[in-house]
Amino acid sequence: MIYDTAIIGTGPAGLSAALNLQIHNKSILWIGSKKLSDKVTIAQEILNYPGYTGITGKGLNDLFRKQVKDMDIDIVEQMVNSIMPYKGHFALMAGSDLYEAKTIILATGIATSGTIIGESGYLGKGVSYCATCDGHLYKDKTIAIVCNNERFEHEVTYLAELAKKVYYIPSYKYTLDLPENIEVIRQRPVEILGDKKASGIKMRDASEITVDGIFCLRDSVTLASLLSKLEVSDGHIVVTRAMETNIPGVYAAGDNTGRPYQYAKAVGEGNVAAHSVIQYLAERKKEEKE
Repeated sequence: MIYDTAIIGTGPAGLSAALNLQIHNKSILWIGSKKLSDKVTIAQEILNYPGYTGITGKGLNDLFRKQVKDMDIDIVEQMVNSIMPYKGHFALMAGSDLYEAKTIILATGIATSGTIIGESGYLGKGVSYCATCDGHLYKDKTIAIVCNNERFEHEVTYLAELAKKVYYIPSYKYTLDLPENIEVIRQRPVEILGDKKASGIKMRDASEITVDGIFCLRDSVTLASLLSKLEVSDGHIVVTRAMETNIPGVYAAGDNTGRPYQYAKAVGEGNVAAHSVIQYLAERKKEEKE
């Protein structure tokens, strides 16, 4: 199936886009967390969202989730590793699954934890973002897993079943029942080491571990690695007022387009991106008939 659009991200921008496209009867692939937005949830009090006076973040996110349920919109709980042009539309890799969509809306937000020095240079050369894609390459080998969310713990377990030794580097209070071959490291990783291939990680205390491969399991990947040739400036996606990126058929909305990082801004941009997608699809359909 080729979806009309794929929305990446379940924060306020992604939600706004999904609601508008659902109302317009477009086929949607919506990828993200069924919890929607952790960033919204942890907000103590929100004073500047129209229609609500002093609502808590949890309260607002609960209303968002109810609206998703009432509108009967499905969320695919995966992480997109890469997006690429494919036969006039787009192909998305999420774990070992391949999806296709005519348009893309990037509502990925801003990553709360940065990449490690050397990470992007070793991507595909000992560094991976996908456990199910590349785990088999490290059977009976030594690996490191850098993880920032408990929702990836099933992937940690999967990798531990394959590898001989696992250095587990969580940036959160993990809930995982650790197999014997996992060693937890509480130091912060600061640099990936290697020559032609990644071979180790340097920690904040200057200690080093030697590994055969490194898996970075995070809520989001860098924009540069997600979609090749996407124009980015100062860490934000460059867009027009119609939320168009430099790649036809690809739109962006929310914090990833720049400041201010506000929920109201994100919702508005998600709305605009959705209507731009609707217009783009209509123009494509017209061209196909001519």
